[in-house]
Amino acid sequence: MGDFNYKGKTFYNPVEFAMEMIGGTWKMPILWRLQNRVMRYSELRKDIPHISDKMLTTQLRDLEGNGFINRKVYAVVPPKTEYSITDRGLRSIEIINVIRNYGLELMRAEGLKD
Repeated sequence: MGDFNYKGKTFYNPVEFAMEMIGGTWKMPILWRLQNRVMRYSELRKDIPHISDKMLTTQLRDLEGNGFINRKVYAVVPPKTEYSITDRGLRSIEIINVIRNYGLELMRAEGLKD
């Protein structure tokens, strides 16, 4: 496969491109939490340990911009924003599950106790 240019960045293989979309520390945990329910920003913030407000906002924007999640803002005071997963996001759950299980397998091999 040849080089692939997307949003000003060159990707050299499909794995690199997929990891750009869902990789990193926070995107997969966000998608994982949204797979079965709609969540508000504050719920995501409380449910994902160690993520900063800035990072959560950045990751949500990236996921929304790439079509993995939807953002719905309600015109109420105080503002209410809900996030839900799209079909594209649901498709990524299959991959995330495989990576998660493999990660658990590796962690157990290195001494993780359940």
